[in-house]
Amino acid sequence: MKIQSSPFIVQNLLKLAAASVFLGRAYQHIFWDAPYTEFLWDGKLMAPVIETITPWTWHEYVTNLAVDATIQKWMVAIGLFYLVCAFACLFYEKMPRWMRWPIWLGVAGQVVLALLYMKEFFFHVGQFFEYTLQFCTPAFLIIYFKKREFSPRLIFAMKLATALTFTCHGLYAIGYYPRPGVFTSMTMRILGCSESFAINFLTVAGWLDFAVALGIFLPNKWAKWFLLYAAIWGLLTSLARTVGNFYWELPLQSLHEWAYHTIYRLPHGLIPLILWYLITTKPKDP
Repeated sequence: MKIQSSPFIVQNLLKLAAASVFLGRAYQHIFWDAPYTEFLWDGKLMAPVIETITPWTWHEYVTNLAVDATIQKWMVAIGLFYLVCAFACLFYEKMPRWMRWPIWLGVAGQVVLALLYMKEFFFHVGQFFEYTLQFCTPAFLIIYFKKREFSPRLIFAMKLATALTFTCHGLYAIGYYPRPGVFTSMTMRILGCSESFAINFLTVAGWLDFAVALGIFLPNKWAKWFLLYAAIWGLLTSLARTVGNFYWELPLQSLHEWAYHTIYRLPHGLIPLILWYLITTKPKDP
């Protein structure tokens, strides 16, 4: 299936999905934290390097407030760079050709971030691939605008990224990897249910994630239903980060702390939505 002259709405959904990754991560880097110290303060990896290229001992390095301040400044700088990437994605058609390179660098930054989170979570491979839609979506944008078409290869890549993200999300939901406590607590707060019900609910949702990963590769007459479910569930799980951690007593603080988690996860729902739209509006062969 190749879709040429794609509707305006699809192009803008793709631009929004790509920009949302960078907007969410920009907010995180500027106002919060990112796991760079997982690498920079890893004694086994960095101590020989630090003690070779600097006059400090390892203890002096990790306790040096100036080093920590420098890391924080670089983190803010990376966040500002991600804002540039988000702007370039939103206004891609009006950007000069050289603006593609910042987006590619931003994609590389998202891959590095996924690797750092994988290290933080005991090198669970699923932790890395759960971010597939996030670090692939800006690349999908660039590839699409090269010819302004959703080629069979691009559509397959979008489906594969969706399948990997949902599969890895499901691995945590069913408890194959230790289920994050935030999964359970969010479910309990949103549904107003008991812990046991929340665990059972997440287990069922995890198995449905696996069904999505397989079902989207079926013939279109069946795949469209799996993609529709993926779009709805992907958007709901993204919103759950904010809704499940929102407190009316501290509305601005709640949004400040959690809204960006929703923003950078928007591709989890928007990419399946784009695929669903392409499938359901594809002209039937004569």
